[in-house]
Amino acid sequence: MEIVAALFVENIEFRQVPGPSTRIDLGGVFFSQAVASFPAQLTPHLVVLVRAPADDTGVGTFEAVFTRNGDEVARNVQQFSVEPGKFGYRLVRPELEFPEPGTVEARCTITESGSSVVVPLTAITMGS
Repeated sequence: MEIVAALFVENIEFRQVPGPSTRIDLGGVFFSQAVASFPAQLTPHLVVLVRAPADDTGVGTFEAVFTRNGDEVARNVQQFSVEPGKFGYRLVRPELEFPEPGTVEARCTITESGSSVVVPLTAITMGS
C-alpha cells in the first residue's frame, strides 16, 4: 500500500458522484495554528489518504509518529484494510503539547510497504 497524501484539516466530507465515484472534500487545510498563550495543547485532525494497488493484499498497519526536535511526543498505530485497487483513508487526532511556539512533525508510515510522508504542524503566537 502507498500513502497518497497527508494533511491537517478542519473538516472532511465524502460525496458520491455519477460513476459511481467518490469525492473527498477537504476543508481548512493547514500547517500552522495560532495559539493565544503557551503552554498549549492542540488536537488537530490529520487525514491520510492511502492507495492499495490491485495486486496488494489490502491489509496494513498505519503508524503516525509525532516528533519535536527529534523527540517523540505522540504515536498512533492502527491496523486497517483497503479493497485492492481502491483508495482509503486514516484519521488521527493526536493530543500535542506545545510548551512554546514551535513545530511538531507527523511521520506517517505504512509499515509493510515503508511508504512514508512527513507533515509539519507549527504552533505560532497569535498575532505573529
